[in-house]
Amino acid sequence: MKSYETLTSPAQPTITSGEPGPRVVMVAAYRFPHGDAMSNRLLQLARSATPPGATTLIVNDWPDNERQPELFALPPELRLITLVAAGGGSRLRRWLRRQSRPLRVLKALRQAGVPVGDVTAVCLPLGLWNLTTWIVLRLTMRCPLTVDVLERHDPRQFRRGRLTPYFIRHRWHSFLAARLADRIIAISTTLQRRLIRPNRPVLVVPPQVDCADYRQPAPSSLTKSLRLLYAGTAGSKDHLAAVVEGIRRLPEPERQRVRLTIAGMTQEQAAAMSDLDQGAVTDLGDQVIFLGRVSRERVLAELRAAHFSVLVRPTGGYAEAGFPSKVPESLAAGCPVLLNHTSDLATYIDDGREGIVLAGPGAHDVRDGLMRALTLDDAQWWQMSRRARERAAAFDYRAWAPTVSAFVAGARTEQDHVSGQTDVRPPRGGW
Repeated sequence: MKSYETLTSPAQPTITSGEPGPRVVMVAAYRFPHGDAMSNRLLQLARSATPPGATTLIVNDWPDNERQPELFALPPELRLITLVAAGGGSRLRRWLRRQSRPLRVLKALRQAGVPVGDVTAVCLPLGLWNLTTWIVLRLTMRCPLTVDVLERHDPRQFRRGRLTPYFIRHRWHSFLAARLADRIIAISTTLQRRLIRPNRPVLVVPPQVDCADYRQPAPSSLTKSLRLLYAGTAGSKDHLAAVVEGIRRLPEPERQRVRLTIAGMTQEQAAAMSDLDQGAVTDLGDQVIFLGRVSRERVLAELRAAHFSVLVRPTGGYAEAGFPSKVPESLAAGCPVLLNHTSDLATYIDDGREGIVLAGPGAHDVRDGLMRALTLDDAQWWQMSRRARERAAAFDYRAWAPTVSAFVAGARTEQDHVSGQTDVRPPRGGW
């Protein structure tokens, strides 16, 4: 058995003689591991993509103008190589850096003592997919290349619309992925339908979680207050204004019982980035609390204390293509969700079971949902919480491991060649 010397943080053990060598390489270029949505996606997808008894090597192209990743003990089946190089600079310099990324990845593998022949699959996010990457990795690695597609941006998201450079690059990467990638992972069925091509298998994998990371919920009694939580960075896709306005439209006695915590943004950031009306926030006074950017541990603590996590999104466009990672995390924490159906959420969230489903994304819809939540007693809420944790089993990376590892690292089947499509979902189950 070969021995590999990886470039990792001190908290992460290296691969020693006698251990299985890397068979899957995952490439990334963002903060890892830090607990944000992209980091969580990479972590759990890497775990589920690792074949039994094998090892997955994560090569992260980390610019040094960001704060360094905290020491984090990765699961034993994962290894991390962090590439530290100068970021920023002119537009030309950033372009050259993107084009040269596959060469830096190959150099890092060589320095780590990982023979190219030991790699059976490479997986990378859509944002890193371009012609240079495809040519270099295809000619050098000679193994299947899988692209993980998480979103499809809409021109309405950007001030300059279709002329926005980022939007143009995003659509170009999507065009290339649909035609050049050997295999595609899509986060939703909407993306799957857009990416399907003859002989191009597409697997739908929603956001994954590790259910073992979540403790039992511990909220206060509903007779005292209804505690809502929004965790994340709201933009055009999340209608925080509808949530706040829905609270304001409640009758006065019920309105006084509601508390909304926003974790991930300060009030100033929310004013600049979201559709939040500062006058409405001021009107609610201390009923709306902004925590700013917080650690993952704090988010988990807030989920344990909340009665519902809230997520209101527009129908169609960007919201339909993605899949909010907040939902599986909330379910795993035993925190029911108060949301409207977008993307594939209707497959996993039934009204009155794992949460309260709103009729639409408007403030009046939020108000009606809150009125229903306020009529619940503690016993009814705990039943909903238990069902939420049961549903979370459908998102646990262990449930997806056989399917994802076979898809990424296994040989293509005749069915893949014929249908060009793979759509497998774990059944309902308990946890």
